Amino acid sequence: MSDPVLLDITDDGIARIRLNRPEAANGLDASLLRALNDAVLACHGDPRTRVVVLSGEGPNFCAGGDVKTFASKGEGLPDYLREATAWLQIATASLLRLKAPVVTGVHGFAAGGGGLGLVCASDLVVAARSARIFSGAARVGMAPDGGTSVTLTQIVGARKAMELLLLNPTLTADEALAIGLVNEVVDDDQLDKRLLALAGELAAMAPLALAATKRLVWAGLGATIEERLGEEARVVSELSGTADAREGLAAVIERRAPAFEGR
Repeated sequence: MSDPVLLDITDDGIARIRLNRPEAANGLDASLLRALNDAVLACHGDPRTRVVVLSGEGPNFCAGGDVKTFASKGEGLPDYLREATAWLQIATASLLRLKAPVVTGVHGFAAGGGGLGLVCASDLVVAARSARIFSGAARVGMAPDGGTSVTLTQIVGARKAMELLLLNPTLTADEALAIGLVNEVVDDDQLDKRLLALAGELAAMAPLALAATKRLVWAGLGATIEERLGEEARVVSELSGTADAREGLAAVIERRAPAFEGR
């Protein structure tokens, strides 16, 4: 059997995580979620990693929980779901806490707490025109998970989040773009090219600054501006003492591209 999650990290700082259960529309089960968390932790532990690209093999990004696996558990389903949702929570938190920015490519379906949750836990999202995004939990008598009750609300607003979670409409790529759920839409055959272009752009930037920016934004969700001003000032002061900051200033003055080293 092939690995449920594939990971490649290149020397140029781009780590590619690919969900690899195409025969199940990359439906999430406990083994895939464990493997996903392992992959994220491997990215965190590899000093080469400057940006993570998350995508799915086959026709779909992620169709949510693997309903066939769930159905096969019978009366043992509640215990299995406790395990699976625990791994989903851990994997989602790992993505949010990862220092490197996460760029996710969505094609086909991104559904349920898994597919939608991973989209919402990403820093930048590019959707192919084939993308179809919906929650679906309420359709099957379940509640949203994967952090979407928080992240989706922060991304699209409370009213729109309620609509998406209660009524479960299926969003096209353009509809997702219009409400700010994704950053841009490209033709399907351009998705991989665009993901790598964004990843290359981020990989060339100052990794400490990107990590600090990501942490400030995610930590600031739900906080007041006043609460974040002091933390912003502390982080900016800390970054100003790094070699990357000095290199960035020198590059501006010398009108050249900076060469950041992550120190």
